[in-house]
Amino acid sequence: MKSITSIYKIGHGPSSSHTVGPYRAAQLFGSRYPGADRFRVTLYGSLAHTGEGHGTGKAIRAALPGAELVFDRETRDLPHPNTMLFQAFCAGRELAAVRMFSIGGGSIRIEHEAAEDREVYPQKNCTEILALCRREGIGIVRLIHRLEGPELRRCLQGVWRAMQDTVERGLATEGELPGGLGVRRRAKYLYEMRCYNEGADVTMNRLIAAYAYAAMEENASEQLVVTAPTCGSCGVIPSILYYMQHDRGFPEAEILDALAVAGLFGNVIRSNASVSGAECGCQAEIGSACSMAAAAVATLLGLSIDQTEYAAEIAMEHSLGLTCDPVEGLVQIPCIERNAVAAMRALSSVNLARFLYATRKISFDEIVETMYRTGLDMDEKYRETSHGGLAQIYRER
Repeated sequence: MKSITSIYKIGHGPSSSHTVGPYRAAQLFGSRYPGADRFRVTLYGSLAHTGEGHGTGKAIRAALPGAELVFDRETRDLPHPNTMLFQAFCAGRELAAVRMFSIGGGSIRIEHEAAEDREVYPQKNCTEILALCRREGIGIVRLIHRLEGPELRRCLQGVWRAMQDTVERGLATEGELPGGLGVRRRAKYLYEMRCYNEGADVTMNRLIAAYAYAAMEENASEQLVVTAPTCGSCGVIPSILYYMQHDRGFPEAEILDALAVAGLFGNVIRSNASVSGAECGCQAEIGSACSMAAAAVATLLGLSIDQTEYAAEIAMEHSLGLTCDPVEGLVQIPCIERNAVAAMRALSSVNLARFLYATRKISFDEIVETMYRTGLDMDEKYRETSHGGLAQIYRER
């Protein structure tokens, strides 16, 4: 498996697979053909259907100014739902044509080329990772740092700082989100409101929801966010870890360790299934973020490796079948609210795992495989096309 550092990318929202990935692809293609005087980019699949709402064209033109964009909504049998064809021309002659795929979380794959990311983990799944931990009598955090090396902590410090900045900007901002749906920012309202006779549990849930809304409202406004593992799920992990540090007093060193463990579980999902909503629906985005967050909280609370795995498994199991049906192709409805709900579900998953881990029947790897098969079986209209589900109902009302 690759380094967990590639799970966390800092980039502009609202969609890692539709903005961060295409931007990186366009930037790379442009650097390869500096002598070109014209570029054409053809978008297929989910990129064609929701790319305008997701800001794909804007992202590509930021990397390739003046590029011609073609939204091909007819071609089927694609190698990946997020397929792009890049063409470079000079004096009317085609210099090159390359297909690239935005495979989720801002990562890209170039057709007929090997991936550039280095292999860090010889283990291919969670079962093998935990078996090594048990065999050597070490925890997950220690294994991660041993395999990743000393540069990991510095990278995670930058990621965590960016996550906190996103939450804090979101908490301080009011107004209406762009895109025409008339959705107003609610993070600041949630953060500042007080319920009559509000108990500790209500306060906790309200604050975590406020932090999740804050990050996602920044994402919807095309501001800088951290893929965790995607832009569309960028509010789940930051909301819980922000609460744990700023409201519960956990030290930053422990937050970084939790972030590392979350990254490892996200890495297992990405390597054995997908984190792309266009490939497997929102279960691949929110479900993955919920699993990662559950593993992070379990780490903070000092739970065992078995309890941590079970918490991540529960979080994914109860996200199975979740569709990706953004209204008008914007990452607002139901995406913002869904991040807050997933953050609270992650906490519930940890609480169940703490007490019931000895009775478990399903492994994390089994639920990841189930998610992937479910996603591939899902009708295309429920995989980030805005053709079905809530997106269709909203359009028809």
